[in-house]
Amino acid sequence: GWASEGLGSSGKNRRVCHAAARLEMGSLWEEFNRLGTEMIVTKAGRRMFPTFQVKLSGLDPLADYVLLMDFIPLDDKRYRYAFHSSSWLAAGRADPAAPGRVHFHPDSPAKGAQWMRQIVSFDKLKLTNNLLDDNGHIILNSMHRYQPRFHVVFVDPRRDSERFAHQNFKSFSFPETQFMAVTAYQNHRITQLKIASNPFAKGFRDGDPEP
Repeated sequence: GWASEGLGSSGKNRRVCHAAARLEMGSLWEEFNRLGTEMIVTKAGRRMFPTFQVKLSGLDPLADYVLLMDFIPLDDKRYRYAFHSSSWLAAGRADPAAPGRVHFHPDSPAKGAQWMRQIVSFDKLKLTNNLLDDNGHIILNSMHRYQPRFHVVFVDPRRDSERFAHQNFKSFSFPETQFMAVTAYQNHRITQLKIASNPFAKGFRDGDPEP
């Protein structure tokens, strides 16, 4: 179950080349992915559900690492949801790219031993569509598709460490975490699955669960 979906390990520092990441709640992510995952973006910033969580292995227990995430557009298109066919359709060229930002895990930097001891959760990360956001949230364009990426960065103590920057990180992409950024859910089945599986959505549930 360990995914070493690193984008290439050759030429990497030995402190990152063996790093592996396993996506937690993988079956839930796949359930959403089959329906076409949607993530809400708001002006104030909205947390992701499912939350991006990974279990790490293969780090040097005594070395320091920074963990971070970024989000890359999956294509150069803008989309619209066709309710009559319950499907997403391309609706022209993508809007100009939003400012590229990264989200640092707040526990960074920390020893490899600490990162490997527990599940790493990016539950503080928020998505916004406010291009002028000054809270450090990830800025995305609504009705565009994105791929979250996860990066493990070795904190190199060498004085000229910037020379080795390209060797000191390893990146992971999990295709089942791709999503469409929206300001309101388009697919009602996504809404139902979010309510059913999100412990914070209890207030939206009807009285008795369906048989």
